[in-house]
Amino acid sequence: MKVERIGRLLVIPFLLLCAYLVWREFISEALERKLYPLHYTDAVEASAGEFGLPPELVYAVILTESSFDPDVVSTAGAKGLMQLTDDTNEWVAWRLGEESEPSRIFEPGLNIRRGCYLLSYLYERFGGWNEALAAYNAGVGRVDGWLDDLLYSSDQKTLIIDKLPIEETRSYIAKVLKSAEKYKKLYFEENSEEI
Repeated sequence: MKVERIGRLLVIPFLLLCAYLVWREFISEALERKLYPLHYTDAVEASAGEFGLPPELVYAVILTESSFDPDVVSTAGAKGLMQLTDDTNEWVAWRLGEESEPSRIFEPGLNIRRGCYLLSYLYERFGGWNEALAAYNAGVGRVDGWLDDLLYSSDQKTLIIDKLPIEETRSYIAKVLKSAEKYKKLYFEENSEEI
């Protein structure tokens, strides 16, 4: 009799614990969705699809570059959601056979499309996301130099990220990849490949 009573008394804390764990998971996911939002979905999905990019990576780059502020301008003069400089915008437009239209660089659809083209180009050129993201942040010339230097690449194809001489680039790569994993977990788990 006493054992049954103790058993019943233990059920209530157990049920409360289960309810708390479910609630905590729900709140945690809701908070993560606020921290990792989906904005400009039509433009991101279209451009990611056009250039063969994982959409979670595009969202992660936009979050890292501009926090989804289409009007932001960096101290280096990079503009818009994906932080394109005027020179980069002009080069990408030329590669795509389009007018550069510098006055339109802040338009989300145009900025995302050109940023996605650049990411896909860098991935094709370097063959890996670490290298593509390093080039997106620090420039192609620097990444070429790092790949040629045994301090930063043991095989001239793969960067040793924690050895890179620019802290901002090391942090940038880590932040984008962490954000891409969060986006994948929250929104794209079934449909995504490994980044």
